[in-house]
Amino acid sequence: MIRLPLLDSAVPERFPDPRDALREPNGLLAFGGDLSPARLLAAYGQGIFPWYGEDEPILWWSPDPRCVFRTEALHANRSLRRQLRGKAWRVSVDRAFEEVVRACAAPRDGHAGTWIVPEMMDAYVALHRLGHAHSVEVWDDARLVGGLYGVAIGQLFCGESMFSAESGGSKLALMSLAALLRQWGWPLIDAQVANAHTLGLGAEEMPRESYLHAIVELTALPGRVGSWASFAPPVQPG
Repeated sequence: MIRLPLLDSAVPERFPDPRDALREPNGLLAFGGDLSPARLLAAYGQGIFPWYGEDEPILWWSPDPRCVFRTEALHANRSLRRQLRGKAWRVSVDRAFEEVVRACAAPRDGHAGTWIVPEMMDAYVALHRLGHAHSVEVWDDARLVGGLYGVAIGQLFCGESMFSAESGGSKLALMSLAALLRQWGWPLIDAQVANAHTLGLGAEEMPRESYLHAIVELTALPGRVGSWASFAPPVQPG
């Protein structure tokens, strides 16, 4: 039987120590609480994120190791530029947050379900409206062909999900985000749990202890709260 702490609904910033998370399933830390902006920001600031499915309670995780992208290592390489040659795609930031979240939530790869349940969608839209959650969009004319979204706290970007409606769409969104963050001096994009796709894009696994140590400094630095829509596209296809 798995025994988990139940979060105090009255104290949104209080979480168990992430180092006390279960080894199996890897990183499961607590359950309950809510998805209020205060609780979500407190969670990300402590290296914790929510992940659960329909008909489940809210589950909170801090896996070991942690999957991250280093922004200085992510560039639009020759393969991506070749793939995009001849395409008139453009990149924007914070122009279509809700559309990106809905696209990320859509079933894919033959699976009918999604972990981005309606309550999750509403929670991140609320964070976006407060200036803490952001999206990168890739457009082919007026059609959204790729994108990603996540949460910024201090100078850490915590990626939540990405999608492609056409091959290369999510990769361009990721490289564009990395280019923008690199300009600002933000070194890490949290990708939570590694899989073959993220590792193929250049992610690496970091021991949880190292990740928790790194984010103490990053989340304490002054960030950019508010819409990022005024920033020019950081990467142009070609």
